[in-house]
Amino acid sequence: MSGKLLIKNGHIIDPANGLDEVANLWIVEGKVAAIGAYDGEADEVIDADGKIVCPGLIDMHVHLREPGQEWKEDIESGSRAAVAGGVTSICCMPNTGPHIDHAGIALQIIARARQVGLCNVHPIGAVTKNLEGKELTEMRELSRCGCVAFSDDGLPIWHAGVMRKALEYASSFGFMVIQHAEEKQLTAGGAINEGWVSTQLGVSGMPAEGEDSMIARDIMLARRADARYHVAHISTQGGVALVRKARAEGLKVSTEAAPHHFALTEEEVLGYNVDAKVSPPLRTEADRLAVIEGLRDGTIEVIATDHAPHHEDDKRCGLSCAAFGIVGLETMLPVSLELVRSGVLTMPDLIAKMTANPARLLGLESGTLSVGAEADVTIFDADTTWVLDREKMVSKGKNTPWHGKEMTGLVTHTVKAGRIVFAEGEVRG
Repeated sequence: MSGKLLIKNGHIIDPANGLDEVANLWIVEGKVAAIGAYDGEADEVIDADGKIVCPGLIDMHVHLREPGQEWKEDIESGSRAAVAGGVTSICCMPNTGPHIDHAGIALQIIARARQVGLCNVHPIGAVTKNLEGKELTEMRELSRCGCVAFSDDGLPIWHAGVMRKALEYASSFGFMVIQHAEEKQLTAGGAINEGWVSTQLGVSGMPAEGEDSMIARDIMLARRADARYHVAHISTQGGVALVRKARAEGLKVSTEAAPHHFALTEEEVLGYNVDAKVSPPLRTEADRLAVIEGLRDGTIEVIATDHAPHHEDDKRCGLSCAAFGIVGLETMLPVSLELVRSGVLTMPDLIAKMTANPARLLGLESGTLSVGAEADVTIFDADTTWVLDREKMVSKGKNTPWHGKEMTGLVTHTVKAGRIVFAEGEVRG
């Protein structure tokens, strides 16, 4: 990238540097050159008056489906959806086909993402071979090939002995293990949260104890191994309490929340709404409020979407047999902004959970507007309202419970390494 880009008059919020002020942002040769005064003329100008300017958002929990299920999503379509949502760095989960359980697949994904050239794509390597929960992968080799963390997400690491070995091995190198916390013996056959809604609909449920028991087990193992342990898409009152207690003890435990878990409840599936079927399922109002409190008090450090695109055929087949998953890249910001409007978080705190915090946990260089950093920038209008139309979404996946609903907060520009990759509702490149 050559030339100078000026983003003028924007309200710049950079939690990594404690910056919260109206100023000009100068980008030169793809890097942040200055905030404020700069000697030179801009080749291109974005007037961000009345808008928020922040580091490019990071989504540390995305399913890109490539390789193996490109009809649902691929690296190009997922990258396009990301920048349309203001996301400049995504971490892709290993439940592809073949799985990210050996170096060749990790390198293939990174190479393809660079070819697409829209956003950073960081693979998350599998903890066990073929995601079977039996034999550990070569995590160190996967790390050397670009994997930033390890998970069997989509499936839990169910075997306690294997999980113990994984945490002990990961601890030796400082790797983070991300768990899809689900005790399958409790949740087998379940489609939605176990409770009055599942009873009313006559559908098998997934009890909260399935998540809580796995988190409790893993925290004990992480304590013994002195390991970095991260709970993916936390959804229960009990789970949040367990993580809060572990963090108070000083354990290296962290967690993330998906927007659908703090914005929606199990009532969203009434009427057999397959677009609200997700794993872990949408829970009760008490669970939703507990997740919000976890975000407020810092127990939950990260907001991540668990972006899970599916083909229409995988969803339009009845609630019990429909695939689990909600797409989230294009709705993460507007849904999350409700936390600011309701007074749960300040705007800097919200942005930190989608920039500086995931960058710190994963050891990424992004998530900051420090001078000299690669210029990944998101510009959004926090007050613009619009109605979501699934047919206009960039992702191949249209499985969203927000179809036809009014959203507040609109990404106007996304800049990647100094290049405008999204503007005026269109992806560039």
